[in-house]
Amino acid sequence: MSLLFETIKCNDGVLFNLRYHQSRMNLARKLVFRSKEQTILEGTIEVPEEFRSGLYRCRVSYGEEIEKIEFIKHQYRPVISLRLVEDNEIDYHLKYTNREKLNILFEKRGSCDDILIVKNGYITDSLTANVIFFDGKRWWTPDSPLLPGTQRARLIVEKKIFVTAVTPADLNKFHRAGLINAMQDLDQMPDIPVEKIITF
Repeated sequence: MSLLFETIKCNDGVLFNLRYHQSRMNLARKLVFRSKEQTILEGTIEVPEEFRSGLYRCRVSYGEEIEKIEFIKHQYRPVISLRLVEDNEIDYHLKYTNREKLNILFEKRGSCDDILIVKNGYITDSLTANVIFFDGKRWWTPDSPLLPGTQRARLIVEKKIFVTAVTPADLNKFHRAGLINAMQDLDQMPDIPVEKIITF
């Protein structure tokens, strides 16, 4: 069985959104392994001295127990265009290290920088991020993500983004799109005009 993993933002030695990562990790362990034990990430993850300056991805790989913790230097990837790709069978409701099906869809991006996956008529996620859309007043995120992200969860709780169904036909209701994930908050995310989203 493929391991699961969490990607946690580590900036100048500070780990972000730990309680949201911990919640998703413990839910996954319960669903996959029937584990009743709660893993507490705070205190379990020690940031080595050499990773306490700069921006890193803290990658926690786990099965029934944590298997590996590593720190990877992070650079933001520019994204200025998106392409809709369709797959009605894809399932990535748990964050497995095996991302082969997602990578196959990513290869269909053509000249665009990233993809937006459409499943059963509804927009879900990009390759590595949840998507949000701005209508001039509020940011909205689809109610049908492949994987509900930790950043998405926090921003919903804080009422900085709101949830709605989004189909390809709804894109003309919005002005901009953003991609959020553990490393990308509203301040760091790509900000993409909807005109740069290539539809079917």
